[in-house]
Amino acid sequence: MHVSEVKPLAEAIRAEVARAIIGQAETFDLMLTALFCGGHLLLEGPPGTAKTLLAQSLAASLSLDFKRIQFTPDLLPGDIIGTNLFNFQTSTFSVSRGPIFCELLLADEINRTPPKTQAALLEAMQERQVTLDGKTHRLSDRFMVIATENPIEQQGTYPLPEAQLDRFLFKHVLSYPSEADERAIVTATGPTVRMPDPSSLGIRQVLDRESLSAAIGAVSEVKLADSIVNYVVSIVRATRESAEVSHGASPRSAAMLAAASRARAALDGRDYVIPDDVKALALPALRHRIVLSPAAEIDGRKVDEVVRATIERIEAPR
Repeated sequence: MHVSEVKPLAEAIRAEVARAIIGQAETFDLMLTALFCGGHLLLEGPPGTAKTLLAQSLAASLSLDFKRIQFTPDLLPGDIIGTNLFNFQTSTFSVSRGPIFCELLLADEINRTPPKTQAALLEAMQERQVTLDGKTHRLSDRFMVIATENPIEQQGTYPLPEAQLDRFLFKHVLSYPSEADERAIVTATGPTVRMPDPSSLGIRQVLDRESLSAAIGAVSEVKLADSIVNYVVSIVRATRESAEVSHGASPRSAAMLAAASRARAALDGRDYVIPDDVKALALPALRHRIVLSPAAEIDGRKVDEVVRATIERIEAPR
């Protein structure tokens, strides 16, 4: 598949998901970008903003194997990965696979569970494999985590470890819908308060597995000029040099931002990355990798403000 064919497919996926979702176009575009470059997505926002329905609708439109885990304070790593069970009849152990064995995993309210259980996802997110009693089990090549979290200020939340945050390609902060969108949501809800199932809303499969693999493979055709590489590296390195930042973005984040920019270009039908691709993705790619200095926190500075200022300070190539 040529990269120019990716844009019509992406538009078809968006149109199908729009049957179930009103608004949230930016959120869904980040989901698609993450999917097309093999990344994971962290969504932060208040309840009731369609985070779960978005993930379900994406899976339904692409016929991906979808699983959901509700993270709670008493959740154990084995509840995610699975365990070895002893069969007394055959005197052998057999693997009982956990919900992580899927293609699209929704980790709902991931910061409601302690760090030990959160860390059960680390190996899976980075290497697409899990280890059970010393034996490695491969996950799907399409394995993707969409995690949701409550704002950290809410009671009963545990901060995600920095090592795990760094595995997420994007962190997107959702806001409440506009007044017009909220009216449309109320009108479309109808007489029931139950959350609709994507199939009941008419969402159909847009791409088969072969077409999806070909579309994702087309991202490799996208060219990344040296000037764009320098632009990405300059932005990431500038986060480490800011006096307002205690810990800047990692080298992994630079590689991820470059890969995501190529995916965004492909979704836009281009076989080359432009500075606007990098600029559009830099904030969601970096905001969860920045730790502000104590002085900046005392001054009331926000991570997003610092990241935006850093991006604007770096001159884009022409």
